[in-house]
Amino acid sequence: MTVYAGQGDARRSLALLWGAAPPPAPRTGPKPALSVDAIVSAALEVADAGGMAALSMRAVGERLGRTAMALYTYVPGKDELLDLMHDRALAELPTREGESEDWREAVTTWAEDLYECYLRHPWMLRISQARPVLGPAELAAMETLLRALTPAALPPTRLRGAVAALWQFVRGLAAATADARGAAEATGISDEAWWTARSTGLADLAPDLPQHYPLFTAMQSAPTPPQPLHEGLAVLLAGIAASGAPR
Repeated sequence: MTVYAGQGDARRSLALLWGAAPPPAPRTGPKPALSVDAIVSAALEVADAGGMAALSMRAVGERLGRTAMALYTYVPGKDELLDLMHDRALAELPTREGESEDWREAVTTWAEDLYECYLRHPWMLRISQARPVLGPAELAAMETLLRALTPAALPPTRLRGAVAALWQFVRGLAAATADARGAAEATGISDEAWWTARSTGLADLAPDLPQHYPLFTAMQSAPTPPQPLHEGLAVLLAGIAASGAPR
């Protein structure tokens, strides 16, 4: 299920993201007042536990001991809530300003942080990047990457390409990892057992497969990288270094 960000009212969504929304009128009653922060925190708990399918205003309200209608005073709807959740999750990323003199090391650290953030909150991977949230944490994550890439001295067009390649690589690998975990949980069959069964069956049905697909066979026969994130990054970073301005 793909969800598109930024579907709510533009001004209200941005005001909530940037802390410029006026506070709701105070209410009297036996229960303490809610807040946008409390609602977003509860929504993160719901999504982290049950995924995007479990997220609803009703589920968030129940976690807070309130009805769904009580939330609408603070957050206009689920669309705006998703934007706030996405930006809150990205706010976990450290800025790491000035921690490394090696731009490759700085980019690798940024990628590791983003990868782990996606795996902590796999529901984020269901939110399309076709339209960004444009919240402060999302822009801060982009700024951190751009700052790390500055010493590479890329021309502007190459810089945009490098940013897109790096972000999409990290996101794609995180999605593959999250899907692998989800497949094992949903089917009750581990990846190792699944591959063993199919490899054995394929070898019986197509014993001459290595002759027909020698390059594929050679690649699959090689040891699996212990850290696929770093292996992929090494290729991308080598290309970025080659694309930079001559020293």
